[in-house]
Amino acid sequence: MRPSGKFTCAAYRQEMLLLGWKRQLEAPGLAETERIRLAEKIRELERQMGMD
Repeated sequence: MRPSGKFTCAAYRQEMLLLGWKRQLEAPGLAETERIRLAEKIRELERQMGMD
């Protein structure tokens, strides 16, 4: 989250993407290649959000 206290539409969208990708990552039967791809996307988004 951003420390400014303002929560923009873009920040909300990022939060929802992150939550959705994390939920997908926990899905049973997910192919290993998809798991790796999702994990990379999550790391990149967390870096953009300043959560790294």
